[in-house]
Order: sequence, then structure tokens, then C-alpha cells
Amino acid sequence: MSAVPKFALHTYGCQMNVRDSAVLARRLAAAGYAEAASEEEADIVIVNSCSVREKAEEKALGKLGMLCAGRRERPGLVVGLTGCMANRLGDGIFAKIPGLSFSFGPRAGARLPELVARALTGETGIWAPDPPAAPEGGPAGAGPAPEGAADAPVQSFVTILYGCDRRCSYCIVPSVRGHEESRDPRAIVEEVRAEVRRGSPDICLLGQSVMRYGRRAFAWPEDIPSPMGFTEPLPRLLEFVAREASGAKRLRFTSGHPLGVTPELVRAMREIPAVCAHLHLPMQSGSDRILADMRRGYDSARYLEAVRLLREGVPDVAITTDVIVGYPGETEEDFEATRRVMEEAGFDNAFVFKYSPRPGTPSSFLEDDVPDAEKRRRDQVLLADQDARGLRLNKAWIGRTVEVLAEGPSLRNPSRWSGRTEQNKIVAFEPAPGVRRGAFVRVLVEDAHPQTLIGRVCN
Repeated sequence: MSAVPKFALHTYGCQMNVRDSAVLARRLAAAGYAEAASEEEADIVIVNSCSVREKAEEKALGKLGMLCAGRRERPGLVVGLTGCMANRLGDGIFAKIPGLSFSFGPRAGARLPELVARALTGETGIWAPDPPAAPEGGPAGAGPAPEGAADAPVQSFVTILYGCDRRCSYCIVPSVRGHEESRDPRAIVEEVRAEVRRGSPDICLLGQSVMRYGRRAFAWPEDIPSPMGFTEPLPRLLEFVAREASGAKRLRFTSGHPLGVTPELVRAMREIPAVCAHLHLPMQSGSDRILADMRRGYDSARYLEAVRLLREGVPDVAITTDVIVGYPGETEEDFEATRRVMEEAGFDNAFVFKYSPRPGTPSSFLEDDVPDAEKRRRDQVLLADQDARGLRLNKAWIGRTVEVLAEGPSLRNPSRWSGRTEQNKIVAFEPAPGVRRGAFVRVLVEDAHPQTLIGRVCN
């Protein structure tokens, strides 16, 4: 083992898990541990898991099994688990993964240094459930972020809402993340400022159902005014963050819900300069029958009305979505309804998922009657539709100059750089003198692919 034990985090799932892992890494560093350059040289490996889909759990379980089996060659290795799967399985995880050192709920991260210290003495099977309420500052207590860190991400995530009360029929999140709890706006602003000092100009505000910020057991502080006259909590928060954390040049929020698309929210997106013209708005299905069974709280007409409000109220807005195929009882007619609504909505991008039952959810008691081969076919049809739609929409940007936040060399072609517009569109461009990671550059769009714009720097 290293003189100073080294740690690594392996993260699955959503942006909230990415954010949680960053905070946990900070917590460990503050406790005196060093971040490893790779898992192979780490003395402590923590898997941050996801339970939203069966495949994500299978990956996390496989990873844990491999790590714990590897302790035969590395007997001092400490292996830990957190995230949604940790909460779902509780202390039952230790029967599934013999030799696992510890497991803790996503809201119990403040205990991580204690758990690691115990595990380093050889203790195993330590279970730390979530506390009754989410601690302020996040799962690990955010703490001060190091300023100007070399590895600072261009985009940072800040959680504003924990848990979810919507209870969609297929979703396990309320069971593993708990009830909704909104954070104090002052604490959110302090964390945003810390991320900006660290070098992140693009801030994404997170919540499992982010538009319900401030809707449950929460009172907006009376001494924080709204000069723009907003009355709803999320628009007021966007205004407050933009005003008090001016270094956040771009503000985003995710994931949305069509019932949260109000005229006031649309006005906030249009009139607050830092708020980006992009919204991820999960649709899940275009069939009213399936939407009702999913308990989504809207039908296709209400969803399209939200899209209309956004397109009419926010210039150049990009809308992306999530869709599930093969939900129990989904017929070909239901599927074709989804195709029609997706085309009418005109999504800039879509993430398509094959339905998989999650234990204990209402839909898990229904017969999973759509064959896997049919799920795969429907998945491929929607992706092909989206490629055609994305190409058509992206071609409309050819000839326009866009502001791009440079992220560095492209993963697919390191000779090019890539970055994102405020619409969250990926732009690939040839590097130019003076362009650095984290800089805003003007790029003339010269070509378009279904999910990427191609251009050249014209500063």
C-alpha cells in the first residue's frame, strides 16, 4: 500500500452521480488521501452505482465482483459502493459481493472518511444508510473547491433538489433517493461560486425533477428579492444565481418535466442572459394510453404545448428528450404514436432506452410482454428517425457563427477540438492560436452531422 493511500472512483449513471463523485473525491482529499492516476494503482476503489436500469446495475455488480476477486492478488485493496444500487440492496449487497469493504447511501457521503479508515484496518461488510435528511452542501458536504485546479471540468454540476415525489410507474428513484428536499438558495450560490473559482464557467443545476425546486416544505427567503418580478421558486433561483455568481457565464438545469414549463420559466430562460437556450425534457412515450399507465401526469397534447411555449418564447431553443420503448403493453400503434409526437416536437437529440422492470416499482408487476428483439427494433427505428431529424435541424446552422465553450481535443479525432454551444450542440473545429480549454470562441459553422456541427474559429 502507498505511504499515502490512493483512491479512485468509478461512476455509473446520471449527472447527479458525476457530481456526487466529484464531491466525494474532494472529501477524501480533504481527509488526507491522494487521488490515483488509475484504478490499478489505487488502494481504495469506490463504485458509484445506478439503479435506473437493469443493465446499469449489472455493470456495477460485475465491476464490484471483479474488484473484490482481485483482492486475492491485492489483499490490502479496499472496495466500496455508493449510489442508488447501494440504497436499493442495503446490507444485502454483502451476500451478493463477498469481501466488499463498505457500502453507503448517496446521502451518507459525509461518513466516507470514517468508512475508509475502518476498512483500511481490514474491516469489511460496513453498511452506512442514508441519514433522515440530506445534509446541506450535498451528499458529502461540498466543502471549498480548490481554485483553478488543473483538472477542473469545463462544466460543473450543482445539486439543488434531492429526491423525487412524482412516483412514475417504472422509476425506482423515489425509493432509492427519497422525498424531495430543496436546498437553500444561498448555499447553492456559494457552491456555484466555488465551482466558478475552480474554473467552470458552465454550471448545470441538478434535480431528479428539477422544476419542482421549492415546491415541497420550502419557503423562499423573504430577504432575497426578485428584481425581475418572478414568483415561482425555480425562476427566482435562476435569477439569484445569475446575479450573485456572475462568473457562471452559462446556467443550465436538468431534468425537466412538461408540467414545469410555465410562462414564467420560459421568460426566465429568455430574459436572464446566462440561462442557456436548451432544455432536456423527457417525454418517455407519445402514446396517451402508455403515458397514463406510466403515471407521467400529462398526455401528448400537454407535452406538445410545453414544447410550443418553449419554441415561441426562447429564440433558437434546443429541446432534447428521453424515450422508453417496449413498456409493458406497448403496441405497434402506441409505438407509431411515439414516432409521430417525436417528429412533431422536433427534438434536437433523443436518448432511447429499452424498458427493463425495476424491482418494487408498479410496472414491475406487469407482464414484460414486448419481446427483446422487438424492443431492439423499435430502439433502432427511433434512433434512425432522430438521426434524420438531427441532421435536418443541424444543417440550418450552416453559415451561422456560434459561441462555443472549448472543451479540448475531440475524443473521436484528437487533431480537432470540440466544445458546446449554449444549445448544448457539439461543435468540432480546427484548433487555432490562443484557443485554450475553457475559453469561449466564435466558430463559423460550415458543415453538419446528425449530432455534431463542424466549423472553424473566426475570432
